[in-house]
Amino acid sequence: MTPAPRSDRSESFGEALLGAVLDRAHELPPHLVGPLVADVVERLGGRRAQVLLQDYGQLMLVPLPGEGLVEGEPQPIDGSDAGRCFLDAVRVEVPRDDGVRVHLPLLDGGDQVGVMAVTLDGVDDHDRRLLHRLSGLVADLLVTKHGYSDLFFATRRDESMTVAAEIQWSLLPPLAMIMPRVAVAGVLEPAYDVAGDSFDYALNGDVLHAVMIDAMGHGLDAATVAIGAYRHARRAGIGLSEIYDFMDHAVAEQFGLEHFVTAQMMQLDTTTGRVQWVNAGHPSPLLVRGHRVAGRLAAPTTLPVGLGGAEPQISELGLERGDRVLCFSDGLVEEHKTGREEFGEDQLIACVNQLERTGRGVRAVTRSLSHTLKRARGGHTTDDATLLMVEWRG
Repeated sequence: MTPAPRSDRSESFGEALLGAVLDRAHELPPHLVGPLVADVVERLGGRRAQVLLQDYGQLMLVPLPGEGLVEGEPQPIDGSDAGRCFLDAVRVEVPRDDGVRVHLPLLDGGDQVGVMAVTLDGVDDHDRRLLHRLSGLVADLLVTKHGYSDLFFATRRDESMTVAAEIQWSLLPPLAMIMPRVAVAGVLEPAYDVAGDSFDYALNGDVLHAVMIDAMGHGLDAATVAIGAYRHARRAGIGLSEIYDFMDHAVAEQFGLEHFVTAQMMQLDTTTGRVQWVNAGHPSPLLVRGHRVAGRLAAPTTLPVGLGGAEPQISELGLERGDRVLCFSDGLVEEHKTGREEFGEDQLIACVNQLERTGRGVRAVTRSLSHTLKRARGGHTTDDATLLMVEWRG
């Protein structure tokens, strides 16, 4: 039998370009990520390469320093070309006198790492294809290398951060996850001083697990124990009631009755849209349907974690395709100016309805909602104010 002829396996230009990143990636020191990007962009015929990272306050895109990269001033996320690319996760091309400035989202599992920008004399579909694949590699590099260096943390930080906030940020999962069946996005405020609030999630097979917690006061220790206990229990594969019981015992053993943690725990079957949840003294989530708040996920509650509550009742609801569930901490609605009434849930709902009309994804909506609410409170956040939105995409 005559063997089939072997296909051509010689290296093409595109393979050589992307191979320059792949071949060096595993031993590349973090501070050389930028220079490598600049070198590959130059080989593509581009110039003025930039890597822009989102700051912790989610207000600016900050240039990553590095030889060959354009540094410059931070760019606002709202109102800039790079910001539009970042918010909508789409390529943005801007004609300029010296060519075309191309902005590409740096995506990792749907989370926005930042934006890569490059100037070319002109752009065709071959350029777009190579740049799209290059931006994917760059995003992966930034994610894998950030744990080996403080460079990326320092770039994203534009003001001093408390020790408590430093610890909380180190415990957080990515702020967003966009998958075919489900999307998740969360926001923490104040970004540089958060301590008592936190959230966590994991997509295990077809089931999304999510939790939001609010530790009494600025209870960093209780929040850390609660999240650790939640992860341990979740990874053991037990149900929501058992997870609550495990967290409750863990916090009580550490702190007695001195600290407690309110919590909202959820499990979403991403194949059917069936969501189950347990409320441990937390504000009821909002159900957003048809881009409007359709009601609250009101349900029986049990005592906050750490106070020895009875076995919680598990509530259930069948979501419709496109439904969103918004969890929030009480600091979001209880904030008020001196001598004024609380911000309140009605204003929260009005803001959600207004932003939902934009039709944007959960990541952009939660970010805009957090900033809108902060402005409406006069820029004050005396307590942690956290949002977590889950969308069942069907």
